[in-house]
Amino acid sequence: MKFVSWNVNGLRACLGKGFADIFNDFDADIFALQETKMQEGQAEVVTEGYYQYWNSAEKKGYSGTAVFTKVKPISVAYGIGVSEHDKEGRVITLEFEKFFFVTCYTPNSQNELARLPYRMEWEEAFRNYLLGLDAQKPVVLCGDLNVAHKEIDLKNPKTNRRNAGFTDEEREKMTVLLEAGFCDSFRYLYPDREEIYSWWSYRFHAREKNAGWRIDYFITSDKIKDRICGADIHTDILGSDHCPVSVEINI
Repeated sequence: MKFVSWNVNGLRACLGKGFADIFNDFDADIFALQETKMQEGQAEVVTEGYYQYWNSAEKKGYSGTAVFTKVKPISVAYGIGVSEHDKEGRVITLEFEKFFFVTCYTPNSQNELARLPYRMEWEEAFRNYLLGLDAQKPVVLCGDLNVAHKEIDLKNPKTNRRNAGFTDEEREKMTVLLEAGFCDSFRYLYPDREEIYSWWSYRFHAREKNAGWRIDYFITSDKIKDRICGADIHTDILGSDHCPVSVEINI
């Protein structure tokens, strides 16, 4: 199966930047979005042949996720079942016969790390949620997880060490998640591949200079990592400050 994930940083804006053609060209089995910044129905999103599922934040124009799938899931869940974490539309879980598919837009720790304490609470709750799913059947997790895990995952690690997305605390939470029985699909296939990023600041011509961060992921349960047969970061695709990421898994 082919899976695609993309933080579109405002789907209504992205629709005017070629989203439909990009979506159709991928021809994914499941296509997930983060940071949709819209309520369902605010714009016409045509995905012929796909079931659509939306989780919007209570605050309009903020956060939000969506999943488009060719195969109808057995069940769909919105959020992680913890009320304090489920107001911002950050998680959608689709259950299929052989696996769970989860898309996530992880909270950003923000300037001066104002939201880092909340982020740490989120990380604990979200990991526990994933472990609960993994105990039932394998998990395929995707999304903007708002962390560059290792120094290889961003252009300027030394100058960004205490910035949101590259704090020791956030990186440690990713390490703990992976050590709990999960696999970073891109690094599984390409452990030493450098200068491949999925997000670039709109400032300082960062994308032109490829001064980016790899913060968009496909994470799988360890029990299916040997079925990962492809992983890619589509740096040539524009329309957002993030580019799509994809994975192919023989499930």
